[in-house]
Amino acid sequence: MPKKQTKRTAELTAKIDKTKVYTVTEAMDMLSELKSAKFDETVEVALNLNVDPRHADQMIRGSVVLPNGTGKTVRVAVFAKDLKADEARAAGADLVGSDDLIEKIQAGEINFDMVISTPDMMGVLGKVARILGPKGLMPNPKTGTVTMDVTQAVSNAKNGQVNFRVDKKGNIHAGIGKVSFDKDKIKENFIAFVETINKAKPAAAKGRYIKNAAISLTMSPSVKLSPLELMDMK
Repeated sequence: MPKKQTKRTAELTAKIDKTKVYTVTEAMDMLSELKSAKFDETVEVALNLNVDPRHADQMIRGSVVLPNGTGKTVRVAVFAKDLKADEARAAGADLVGSDDLIEKIQAGEINFDMVISTPDMMGVLGKVARILGPKGLMPNPKTGTVTMDVTQAVSNAKNGQVNFRVDKKGNIHAGIGKVSFDKDKIKENFIAFVETINKAKPAAAKGRYIKNAAISLTMSPSVKLSPLELMDMK
């Protein structure tokens, strides 16, 4: 039996023409009309890509630093030693350590949003891979979170880095800002995100790369976007 819509959801749904595919500009204009929560809702993008992630050459994973940030305060943990640990602290990392951080994670203390590691510490991190992996927190070279340049990595994390990874069905979801942002800033973030996805298109991907696309707020229905318009963003 279909779930009954709440009055709020029904009112929001009525504002969206479900038969229409919106341009990016039209969708940006819609966002302010879809606000309904008492908190500052996140602007969320959903893409369905014409890829088969079961094949290694079609797995899409990476990161992008949004030009206007995400609007979220990000707590960063860095696994590093000696000079690199000092660099991480100087860059503004919230937690820096090695075995001591491993013990905290094993005890269930995961009070951070992103993990960065120098390459030499990845062996140590292997001890908690089964904890961090399912939460999407395991560092990876493709997202720039396994690096010797911890200063830049911490800066990126603090200033709007969004990591993305295609799921088994070819979907990518990401938050690209807050509804309180000026709509032009949301649009800039959106374009930066889509351009990055387009650049990550695998050579093995055939046919129309972006099959479906939508944008929404945390508590709103989604607005359909034109995949063809998005694929022109290079």
